[in-house]
Amino acid sequence: MATIPLYTDPKRLELSDRAPLVEALRRFQPATSELNFTNLFMWREYYQTSWCLWDQWTLFLMEHRDHGLFAMEPVGPGDRVEIASRLLGWLREKGARRPRIERAGKELALAFQHRGGYQVDPVREHFDYVYLRSDLVGLAGKKYHAKRNHINRFKSRWAFEYTPIRPELAAECLDLARRWCEVNACAEDLSLSGEARGIAELLSGWSDLSLEGAAIRVEGQIQAITVGEKLNDQTVVIHVEKANPEFPELYTLINQQFLERAWAELPWVNREQDLGDEGLRKAKLSYHPDHLEEKYTISLLG
Repeated sequence: MATIPLYTDPKRLELSDRAPLVEALRRFQPATSELNFTNLFMWREYYQTSWCLWDQWTLFLMEHRDHGLFAMEPVGPGDRVEIASRLLGWLREKGARRPRIERAGKELALAFQHRGGYQVDPVREHFDYVYLRSDLVGLAGKKYHAKRNHINRFKSRWAFEYTPIRPELAAECLDLARRWCEVNACAEDLSLSGEARGIAELLSGWSDLSLEGAAIRVEGQIQAITVGEKLNDQTVVIHVEKANPEFPELYTLINQQFLERAWAELPWVNREQDLGDEGLRKAKLSYHPDHLEEKYTISLLG
């Protein structure tokens, strides 16, 4: 049983914290991809993530060597403006060089838009891409012609096996993630190396995280993996999608196959943000999102 930290005593996020945090987030029904235990757990080393309770709200604090100390938006019921204001003041007391809440959803951002003493900025590179699941499964119509071609081209060249990820496949899936990192020079990129560590922890802790995932084998070897879970009662969030660069069509195939087989009850798919990477932005736009889930930075001035 996790020890529940009070506001005066934030604790580092650990796997043992999963049960209370999953329940708090389930009640909150977040729309943004960061407010999810798996996402927070994956990136806890990168952001030195800690958490605590303040009355009926759950707070998440991050501290990064380049970005400094900041918070995520408060998770809890009702009007969160007062608790968010107090949280920003606490960050100032703790010496944050720019007291701020990052990745804040639109609702909280609009509540601060015209309040004196605060600055609210949209951050496009953090906007989540949200799609109709039926679009990504059916790939119907002219706008998805290229995607259908990707799948048909792959199927004409290769036999493949789709399999749900199970604990005994973790080592093979991790091998693919390592091969992807070698090609993409993860060791030279702080964010990619942080993601690689996170993926390794998801796979090693698979039995404890209640995730769903899929792998595709080509000629007996796993060449693509994907991992997702419910973000809220209407939306699945995709945390991981990796494929051997030698089989570029596998990205389209595993996305379509996973959503067809695993998430029939959910109408929406959140495929997270592009982090300002132009190639990633182009790829996400090529799937024709229904909308972008906007995120903002709320900063305390003065």
